[in-house]
Amino acid sequence: MKKIALWLSLLSGLISPVAAQVGVEVTLEQDQFLPGEALQVAVRITSHAGQTLILGGADDWLTFSVESPDGIVVPKTSDLPAKNEFPLQSSKVATVRVNLAPYFALTQPGRYAVTATIKIKGWDSEVTSRPKGFYIIQGAKLWEQEIGIPKPTGASAGSPEVRKYILQQANYLKNQLRLYLRLTDASEAKVFRVIPIGQLVSFSKPEPQVDKLSNLHVLYQNGPHSFSYTVCNPDGDMLIRQTYDYVSARPRLRGNGEGSITVEGGVRRMMASDFPVPKPETPLEEPSKTAGPTNEFKQVKP
Repeated sequence: MKKIALWLSLLSGLISPVAAQVGVEVTLEQDQFLPGEALQVAVRITSHAGQTLILGGADDWLTFSVESPDGIVVPKTSDLPAKNEFPLQSSKVATVRVNLAPYFALTQPGRYAVTATIKIKGWDSEVTSRPKGFYIIQGAKLWEQEIGIPKPTGASAGSPEVRKYILQQANYLKNQLRLYLRLTDASEAKVFRVIPIGQLVSFSKPEPQVDKLSNLHVLYQNGPHSFSYTVCNPDGDMLIRQTYDYVSARPRLRGNGEGSITVEGGVRRMMASDFPVPKPETPLEEPSKTAGPTNEFKQVKP
């Protein structure tokens, strides 16, 4: 017991005085990601310094390190942009959110850990967080299709840019299946975006179709009697998100012969997660809390 007490005493003496005054913690809303998916981290900075700290302002005020369990450091693809200076008063908490995907080459499946380090202006020291673990996982390809990007009105003639829609399925947290959209160039060498569309049931067979404007329409089953309908454009912007119930007929996608696609069958259920948002007087149903993380589409008006 005396040896343990002595060891704890020595360990406490090694704790940096700065770390005792300023705490840094990395948190993640999920711990599994596909290669190229937005990897959003939140860095919580807690101050007990007894004075107002000035954070930001320099390129290296906040840095990250990502390593695999065997100590291999993941190479950076670029540096994080600097953040404007901001004050942090004593006994207050500041949260900085960063998408790490564009800055690290996280292409191989496996387990990784991220740490954050901050430098405080005017202090000749730095504080590093504990490592926060996460996984890069593979998704099973369900469907793919090349599309041409429509040219703006008045643009000169010529061959269009070619991109590819890829639907992937991945297990997310305890066998919870999720559907993803991967946007790439024709060769799949360049990934533009990887977007979580939503949770689906194990027996669901997503129904994708592309309309005359190269927008992707996806209808898939996300519950015993419910279907989710999503439309996005070649930039990964969401145009429509709706929910349909299987009542007397199963919802299906139908083309009108002129390149437009709509949902036929089923009964639409108004949801708070719909886009565009229904009118204020429309009764809305909240989405299930087990539906997983919020979709990361950039929402634009259709």
